[in-house]
Amino acid sequence: MRSKWFVLALLWIAFFTAYLDRVNITIAGPTLMKAFALTPQQFGFVLAAFTAGYALLQVPGGMLADRYGTKRMLVIALLIWSLFTGLTGLAASFTLLLVVRFLFGIGEGLENGAHFRGLGDWFSSKERSGASGIFHTALALGPAIAAPIAAHILDVAGSKALFLLFTIPGVVVAIVVAAFFPSGHAPEAERRSEATPPASGGWQDVLKKDPRVWCAFVTYLCFNVAFWGFLGWMPSYLNQTRHIDLKALGNVASIPYYAGFVGLLVLGLLGRSIFYRFRPALIGASYLLAGLGFFVAFRADDVATSIAGLAGAAFFLYGGFGPFWAVVLDFIPEPFRAAFAGFVNFGGQIGGFFAPIVVGAIVTATKSYSGGFVFMIGALVVAAASAFALQQMQVRERRPLGTAATGA
Repeated sequence: MRSKWFVLALLWIAFFTAYLDRVNITIAGPTLMKAFALTPQQFGFVLAAFTAGYALLQVPGGMLADRYGTKRMLVIALLIWSLFTGLTGLAASFTLLLVVRFLFGIGEGLENGAHFRGLGDWFSSKERSGASGIFHTALALGPAIAAPIAAHILDVAGSKALFLLFTIPGVVVAIVVAAFFPSGHAPEAERRSEATPPASGGWQDVLKKDPRVWCAFVTYLCFNVAFWGFLGWMPSYLNQTRHIDLKALGNVASIPYYAGFVGLLVLGLLGRSIFYRFRPALIGASYLLAGLGFFVAFRADDVATSIAGLAGAAFFLYGGFGPFWAVVLDFIPEPFRAAFAGFVNFGGQIGGFFAPIVVGAIVTATKSYSGGFVFMIGALVVAAASAFALQQMQVRERRPLGTAATGA
């Protein structure tokens, strides 16, 4: 029997690989805009094409993971998205770029439910905030490590070589997962918890009876407006507004991601200890502080202060992932764990789809990124309000977030 920490390591490696492949398009953004004569708004559509495919597969991918298991779906997803990572480099027009990035999103959409199914199956309620925080460090370390590598390849060999070379990690990890990931799940004593509600009725019944699901949906939708706006546009902002050249861009763009890595560890630890019963409030506070970081970034008079603001924003943006998904996994009935995680993440991808388009449109119309930052800050305020509402539901009902709702 594999240990749960070995399983977490394999889940982390697969997620890390996903973010290696997601970030290369943002580093290549200024180069692709020149090569295809794209406006910022058109490049926003390229970024959104991935999110559209990714969003469409959230619930179906989760249902497939519930039926066929984490291992099988991870292997399939890794191979599909690796294929379309390589094909991104071969796209010869704006239209083909849109199609390939959409299909790339389809491939990555298959893995998300499988990841959360694995976390829920192998970790108890008390462990999930810490395990989720560790797992989500891949969100930060993937871009942090990939950004300078991608920038160097782009500078030396061009965008075609960049995308073709990035197909290799996904194929290698698919082989590793197929060989070593356990087909079952943790022993009952390890994975069960009083905080995981029993299933009663179908998952549609849970949607009707438990308002926390919809509150989490709205929270994640608004959060992802800011997160995907940040992830998709930060390199271009640093290049075009702060005038950081391509050779330096990868290293400078990595700084906020390393801050995000620290945030994941710190808030993940807080979410499993002193803030365990107040995780939604911790999430809401982190979103407000991320918004403050964005404000500092775009109002700064110098590059160093701007990067410090972006690093602060990243610390709290990424830090909220661990507590958020620990809360969501707690109130999802086990038989529907991957499907419900996919449903909540689908809400996130709605925000993620519109964010790069809206930011791109604002930049195109105003010739400035300031309006885009204001848009993302507004979304974080709404996300924080929704997270605080989720905390109030817990207080009002006088029950932990990990127990099932009752009543029609």
